[in-house]
This record gives sequence, C-alpha cells and structure tokens, in this order.
Amino acid sequence: MSFLTRRRPVEAPVRAHEGHQLKATLSWYHLVALGVGAIIGTGIYTLIGIGAGQAGPAVILSFGIAGLVCAFAALCYAEMASMIPQAGSAYTYTYAGMGETAAWGVGWSLILEYTVVCAAVAVGWSGYAQGFLEARGWGLPEALAAGPDAGGLINLPAVFITLVVTGLLLVGTRESATVNTVLVVVKVLALVAFVALTLPAFDAANFHPFMPFGFQAHDVSDGAKQGVMAAAAVIFFAFYGFDAISTAAEEAKNPGRDLTIGVLGSMFACAAIYMLVAAAALGASPFGVFSKSGEPLAFILRELGHPTAAALIAGAAIVALPTVIMAFMFGQSRVFFAMSRDGLIPRALSAVNGRGVPARVTLFTGVVASVIAGLLPLKLITELANAGTLAAFIATAIAMMILRKQRPELARPFRTPAWPVVGVLAVAGCLYLFWSLPNLTKVLFLAWNAVGLVVYLAYGRTKSLLAG
Repeated sequence: MSFLTRRRPVEAPVRAHEGHQLKATLSWYHLVALGVGAIIGTGIYTLIGIGAGQAGPAVILSFGIAGLVCAFAALCYAEMASMIPQAGSAYTYTYAGMGETAAWGVGWSLILEYTVVCAAVAVGWSGYAQGFLEARGWGLPEALAAGPDAGGLINLPAVFITLVVTGLLLVGTRESATVNTVLVVVKVLALVAFVALTLPAFDAANFHPFMPFGFQAHDVSDGAKQGVMAAAAVIFFAFYGFDAISTAAEEAKNPGRDLTIGVLGSMFACAAIYMLVAAAALGASPFGVFSKSGEPLAFILRELGHPTAAALIAGAAIVALPTVIMAFMFGQSRVFFAMSRDGLIPRALSAVNGRGVPARVTLFTGVVASVIAGLLPLKLITELANAGTLAAFIATAIAMMILRKQRPELARPFRTPAWPVVGVLAVAGCLYLFWSLPNLTKVLFLAWNAVGLVVYLAYGRTKSLLAG
C-alpha cells in the first residue's frame, strides 16, 4: 500500500528524457496575458446573465465572494508555483505535498476542469458568433447552432472554434502566447468601451430589490438553484483561469519572479474589471431582461440604442473569447504531459515535437473538448468545470500548508502571507462553493473520480516512475 503515500521529492529534477522536455520561452508579460486571457472571458461576456438570473442584482456580491475565495487560492498557488516550477499545476504540488494517490485524484479532476472549460467557453463564443451572424442575415440554422439540450442537433460554431484553437497551439508555445497577448488587449478594450457606454444610462432603481432570491443557495426546480451563493458557485468559473499560468512553470524564463507576477497580477486586475463591468450592466438594464440572453453585454448595448457598439462588443467577444480556450487547452495539455512523464498515463502522450509542443495530448484535448461543446449545455458544463477546479484549489492549499510544516527550510521565492489563515480560508471557501453546486454536478463529479480511481489502480499504480 506504499503507493498511497509515496511522494516525489520537491528537490527532484524533472527527468529530461529525450523528447519529453518543454522549452523555456515565456516571460512574465506572456504569463500575465495568459492569466487575463483565461480569466476574462465567458464569465463576464456570458455567465453574468446566468448569474443575474440566479441572484438578481446581488450577483455583484456573487462576483465579490467568488473572487475573494479565488484570491486566497491564488496566494497558495503563487507560493507553490514559485517553489516547484514544473509543469502540472495542482497535480504536481499535490504529488510533492500529499502523495501519489491524492495527486492522481487532483490530476484527474484537472483533466475534467480544463477539458470542460474549453467546451464551456466555446459554447459561450458560439452564442456571440450566432448573434453576430444573425444581425447580418447569415445566421446558421438552429439545428447547427445549438446542442440537443437547446433544441438543436450540434453546436457547430463551438466545435469549429475549439478545433481552430487546437491548431494554433500546435504551431508553437511562444507563437500562440504572442497571439494570445494581442487578443487580450482587444478583449479588455471592449470591456472598457462597454462601461463607458452604459454608465450614462445607469439607473439605481435596477438594484431594487437587491437580493430577490436570498443569500444561501436553495433548490427551485429540476435541481436548479438560486441565491447569491448559487450564483457564486457558477460565477467562480469566471475567476480561476490563473491556475492555467502555473501549468506553464517549466516554460517560464524566470519562474520565481514571472509566475508570482503572472498569478497574482492577473487575478487582482481581473477582479476589479469584473466588479466594474457587472455594476455597469446591472445599472443599465433590469437583470430579468438581459439574464435571458446568450450574449448579455451586446444585448444591453442594443437595448440602449447602440447597435454599432453592440456589434463591436460581439465582434470583440468573437475574436477574444478564444484566448480563454487557448489558455485552458494549454493548461490541459501540460497537466496531461506531467502525468504522462510521471508514468501515471502512457508515456507516449508526453512526446514533444520539434516546436516544443506536446502535440498528441494537445490534439486529444481539442477533439474531446469539441465533442462536449457540440452536445452539452453551457450551465452544466460550467458547473462540472467548477467542481474539478475546487478540488484542485483545495489540494493546493493543503499541500502548501503541509510543506510549510514539514519542509520549512525550502526556498520559497514567494511566501503566502499569514499562510495558516489564508490556507484554511481557501479550503473552507472552496468547500462551501462546492456544497452550493447542484446535486447532479456533485454526483457527476464523484462518478468521474470513481472512474479515475479504477484507472489509477489498474494502470498508474504499477506504471508510475516511483513504483520501480
């Protein structure tokens, strides 16, 4: 039973087998852009409508609560990423702090997180793309623009954009990071324009009643939930892109400095942007109106008589939302890469091509994400992604606290302030958000991990590099 607790030493160098080594090509600004690209996306362009439908105007509190929990987790991530600058994110940190079996569970959860995030953002992108095309008389038939749950056959735009991003990532890490940086600038400028256009129409009456569905998450129908915490559990999706930065640890030129700037800088900048955009949207339109739209920001601008600006916002979303897919697909491939290199899944998957890209896992991730995006509804996909992420955040905070107690002498370029308090609050906040998720989501998450445990016992337990 030694496999339950065997750990990979923090000091152990990554085994640089031929064809299984990533290239250090990214600077701190690439990582900040990667984080902003992952964080600012479907959460504010699309999920603000879903969240407002669950919490009313108090969705702004939902953004604040989700952001606060993520801030605690981000501080834990920053310490672990700077101390263990290796690919794999929470999977790698858990391996060092809690052992192989726990690391497998976290890695398996990250596979769920990253894959379904790519799918969720693709569905959000599809809503804006279809709205943009319909406004010009070029809209696709409903059967090809929505999954079976929404009355269609397949969400073809979502499949399309997922595969396009997969192709871009296969070109090369630095090249895709440069494209990502340019698109992030476009995305942020679009949100600045939205705030500038909606503030003149701000009406405080739209904030009354402020909390029509209460604070606690509670069931309403068909397993759905309402309340500030129910919205926070979904909106949490909007913030956690910073963990994709830590998956790029091996590709950072100066990990100790660059990872800290990337994780914390992107997290706190995006939190401020989210709160401002949410307040502007709620002030400009009653939540019950825009919450029903698949492209809420563009919808609000059209209602205010700004059709050209609405088209530009939709256009910016169409151009920039793929940065989120890019960031998470990048992260997914690096988690797969780390697990494969450790022997827990077939090592052939960690092969790196001449451009320094783990091509096989990138292509596999893209294909699976495109299938999910084409067939499943946005809300279910988002909730499943949140469950996997919450598990990873909890594990990272626990690993940080364990290593602080057991290995206080380790070099830590960034040290989490008041680490016992921050670590406990990160774990408690994530557990509370997990509890606020719909029951179906919890069941599906547990079922996914049950399958994962079988896979580990049947394959990873004996094939692990630490087993031999």
